[in-house]
Amino acid sequence: MDEEMPETMPEDGRATTRIDDASRPARPDFDLSARNTLKLPATARYGAFVSDAGQIAALDGFARREGLPFVVIGGGSNVVLYPRIEAVVAVLATKGRSVVRQADGSALVTAQAGEDWPDFVQWTVGQGFGGLENLAGIPGTVGAAPVQNIGAYGVELADRFHSLTAYDRVEGRFVDFERSDCRFRYRQSVFKDEPGRFVITEVRLWLPADWQPVLGYAGLDSLSKTADPATVMARVLALRGSKLPDWRILGNAGSFFHNPVVSAELAQSIDGAPRYPQPDGTVKLSAGWLIERCGLKGYRVGDAGVFENHALVIVNHGNATAHDVEGLARTVKSAVREAFAVTLQQEPLEVR
Repeated sequence: MDEEMPETMPEDGRATTRIDDASRPARPDFDLSARNTLKLPATARYGAFVSDAGQIAALDGFARREGLPFVVIGGGSNVVLYPRIEAVVAVLATKGRSVVRQADGSALVTAQAGEDWPDFVQWTVGQGFGGLENLAGIPGTVGAAPVQNIGAYGVELADRFHSLTAYDRVEGRFVDFERSDCRFRYRQSVFKDEPGRFVITEVRLWLPADWQPVLGYAGLDSLSKTADPATVMARVLALRGSKLPDWRILGNAGSFFHNPVVSAELAQSIDGAPRYPQPDGTVKLSAGWLIERCGLKGYRVGDAGVFENHALVIVNHGNATAHDVEGLARTVKSAVREAFAVTLQQEPLEVR
């Protein structure tokens, strides 16, 4: 993941000088091949590492002057990068985290957007606080977590959210968001509703004093109700490791499709499908189950393939390109739609 950089930022083993010229605060032909977990070859027209939130306005202004889109990425864990990206790309590398302990035992924890999410979760648990352990091991940065309203094993980011700060590109200023402002729902938020408008720079989470473990999911339900956060986190990491490939070894972007939410009637028509009823009467289905039933485990387009151990994951077997991933995703969506009349929604964003 991204490192702090006072003067230079290592990239692919080479030292690269930060661009401080206000007229051109980004570098041309900016290599992003090592900045995405799918390990796709990609080069941006212009790019820069952002070590201070104040750089964002300058980069945004530069993109406008050049007539190019402005794209912000963090750890690159939720993107499909195309070989040539005609945009100004900012890689968030801001660092910093803190905790304010309250008299009642709760805590307000703050992290800069460029902090690595898995490291941040382990840090909070190491500080003795529960609340984020079910979200351990999800690749990406802190700034990306609210965009997706990340969730796992019965906990969503929204459950622990307090507030955040973001740069509003429309108004040209930094703004604060409370929980109600974010319009959180399943893998959605205002930041996805208005793509490209807001650049999250700092996130604040509230960790409760009356913490209780959330153990309702298979694999966690065998733990004692008196298990501490570290024990729950260890089990979550073990479960993730048994199902999902390590992107450092086999390039991937985690879950590639959302679990679809459909009508109760449609869910009932799919024999054997795991069903998760929602409060509004709809039913959430397992995208992985649907894909597996289509016989697509291990299916490949070029070097992009459906992971043999978990059909929800698309992996790079070595030399895949975004076009391979696009073709594979199209095949998967078509097969599921034809077999079950269910339309899958892709989770990673395409950047081209």
